[in-house]
Amino acid sequence: MIPAISIRQVTKRYGDLQALAGVDLEINQGEFFGLLGPNGAGKTTLISALAGLVRPDGGSLEVMGHDVHKDYRAARRLLGVVPQELVFDPFFTVREVLRFQAGYFGIRRCDDWIDEILANLDLTAKADSGMRSLSGGMKRRVLVAQALVHRPPVIVLDEPTAGVDVELRQTLWQFIRRLNEEGNTIVLTTHYLEEAEALCGRIAMLKGGRVVSLDSTENLLRKFSAQALRLRLGEGPGLPEALAQVSVQKDKYWSIPFQTYGQIESLLAQVRMAGCVIEDMAVNQPDLEEVFVRVMQQAREGGAS
Repeated sequence: MIPAISIRQVTKRYGDLQALAGVDLEINQGEFFGLLGPNGAGKTTLISALAGLVRPDGGSLEVMGHDVHKDYRAARRLLGVVPQELVFDPFFTVREVLRFQAGYFGIRRCDDWIDEILANLDLTAKADSGMRSLSGGMKRRVLVAQALVHRPPVIVLDEPTAGVDVELRQTLWQFIRRLNEEGNTIVLTTHYLEEAEALCGRIAMLKGGRVVSLDSTENLLRKFSAQALRLRLGEGPGLPEALAQVSVQKDKYWSIPFQTYGQIESLLAQVRMAGCVIEDMAVNQPDLEEVFVRVMQQAREGGAS
């Protein structure tokens, strides 16, 4: 089966800035794939190159086997992109915008599909409203609808929930999950790492225009993060030296890593034997934020995998 997206040694420079420095990625059909990185890592440049909006200096990009530049029309028809910026035409209603967007791809008489999209994004009541009358969150919903109106098998979401309310996030992810279950390939960039952790099966992390980590979400959590016993100690003796050496202290809390729940009793026994007073206690699960911080730190030190 051909990959949904194939990116080979893609480079792009803006003057002295190396935005992309030889990116290699292959995303399989039907994946829910996360593309993460700090601001300036090259995520939006890569997405713009994939959509044919930016011409890379070197390398190649394909969507479902179609080269983005040599076969632009076919590649673009197979791709739906939700941009990070709010870009809209203020002179048309929501329904008109979606009809025009479908028309760009030669699609006519698709009102049934437009109605379904509007219903799933909770836009039905705004279908005949002018775009400039909508709130920022509503406008972002319309951007999602525009990306889906030509039924592309590959959907790229660039920060789709930035600045929107919790209700929209839930509605959007229910719909996107359904599309993924029906076979659509989803590529997500987001600064909400809990979203990526919950949704994405595989994740690539970019820094400085390079892929510094690529693995399944499960493997990343297992490799870079750990369960931890989180303790806040009161007045009195501090954490025993043996535990302090393997623990991290942040905001008055100690995080003591462990592998199995059976170790918790032994850890607490060591704390009690040292005379420590425990004021608060919790068990923390591995999370993608910790993974992200560690991967970026390794990348800075030149040791990323």
